[in-house]
Amino acid sequence: MAYVSLLHRPLAALLLSIPLVACSTDVLSPPARIDAASRVGAIRPSRVVANPQQQAAAYPSEEPVSTFSDRTAGAADPQGSLPMIDSQPEMAETQVASAGPMTVPPEGVNMDAMLGVEPVVGLAQEQAGDIAEGNTAQPVVGGIGEENVRQLGGPAEPEPVSEASPGYDPDLPPLSAEQISAEEVKRARPVEPQRTIRRAEEPQQVAFLPRARNPLSTPEYSGEMPRSEIACRQRLQKLGVTFRDVPRIYNGPSCGIDYPVEISGLSGNIAVKPAVKLNCQVTEAFAKWVKYELAPSSRYRYWSGVKAIKPLGGYSCRTMNSRRGNPMSEHARGNAIDVGKFVLKNGKEIDVRRKGFFAFRERGLLKAVRADSCKYFHTVLGPGSDPYHKDHFHFDLRTRKSGYRHCD
Repeated sequence: MAYVSLLHRPLAALLLSIPLVACSTDVLSPPARIDAASRVGAIRPSRVVANPQQQAAAYPSEEPVSTFSDRTAGAADPQGSLPMIDSQPEMAETQVASAGPMTVPPEGVNMDAMLGVEPVVGLAQEQAGDIAEGNTAQPVVGGIGEENVRQLGGPAEPEPVSEASPGYDPDLPPLSAEQISAEEVKRARPVEPQRTIRRAEEPQQVAFLPRARNPLSTPEYSGEMPRSEIACRQRLQKLGVTFRDVPRIYNGPSCGIDYPVEISGLSGNIAVKPAVKLNCQVTEAFAKWVKYELAPSSRYRYWSGVKAIKPLGGYSCRTMNSRRGNPMSEHARGNAIDVGKFVLKNGKEIDVRRKGFFAFRERGLLKAVRADSCKYFHTVLGPGSDPYHKDHFHFDLRTRKSGYRHCD
C-alpha cells in the first residue's frame, strides 16, 4: 500500500501537465482566416472608401450627390487603417469630388413658400410701410440733427378757417349792403373799458387767539377761590386755627400769594406773635406739627403746655438766605415759616439755639420736635445746618421732582 501511494502523486502531476502542453502548441489555428492571416494578433483595422455609385439628393439642387458606404466583407485591406475624416487627405478629396453642385437663388431661400404658409410681416416692417404710405397716427419727424427738421407722416394739419362774412348768418335773412356797412363800422369802433367803482377800503379785522397755557403750570388768578383752597380752610377750622383771609399779595412774577391767610393762633389757645402771612397749605402743616408734636413734648418734659410761639418770618420776597444770585426762597411764595422761640405756660422761654451740655430737658425737647417735624414738612433746617439757620427753625413745603425731603 505504501508503494501505491508513492506512485499516485507523480501520475497525477503527469496527467495535469498533458492538457497544458496541448493548449500552448503552435499547431492550433482558428477555423477561418482573419485579415488574410492565421493568427488572432494579426488583425488590423480596415479603411473605408467612398462608393461613387451611391448618391443622394442635396438641397436645393436636384442633382444626385454621392455618399459614403462600407466595403463588402471580401474586400478588406490588410494594410489599411480606421477611417479618419479630418486627418486623411484622401477621404477629404473623395468627399469634395463626390459632392454635387449646390445653387442658391439670388433672392434667397423662401422657407414660407417651400412650406406652403402665408408670409409673416414683422412689426418693424409694418411700421416702415405705414410711414412710407403716410398712414401712421403718430407724427414722424425726419432730419433730426440737421437744420431742416420736417414731418414725414401723420395727420394733415387743419386748414385755417376763414372768418365768416359779417353779413352772413344761416339762421337770419341776408343783410342788405347798408346793414353790412353799419356792422363793419361797429366792429371798427374801439371798445371803451368799463369803469369799476372802488369801494372804500375797510380796516382789516384780525382775530387773536389766546395763547395756549401750559397745563402743568399754576392756574392764573381769577379772583374766585378754588375748591382746594376752600377745603383747606375748612381743615384749618377743624384744627382750631385762628386765621383770617387777606387780599392777594403780588410783587411780580416771582413773589406773591394768590390766596393768603394771616395766622394768629393755634389749637390749645397757643398764640402766634407776631401774626404771619402764609399760604393755606404750609399753615395746615404747621398747625398739625404744633398740635401733635410740640405741645405733647412740652407737657411730657416740663409738665406745662405751650403758651405762645414767636416766629421770625413768614412771607418775604427774597432769595435763599437773602444772597444775590441765589434762587428765590420759599418765603417768596408764603410756603415757609421760621420759628425762633417757644414760650411755655409756666413762663419759661425756650430758644431754639444750640444748648449747652447741662441743658438736658431743653436739648431733648428741641431734638424731638425737630426730628418729628419731617413728618409734616419737606425741608427742615436749624442750628447746625448752616450759619444762616443758627438761631431758628426753618420749615417749608418745597416740592422736588424726586420726592426727596431734606431734614437736617
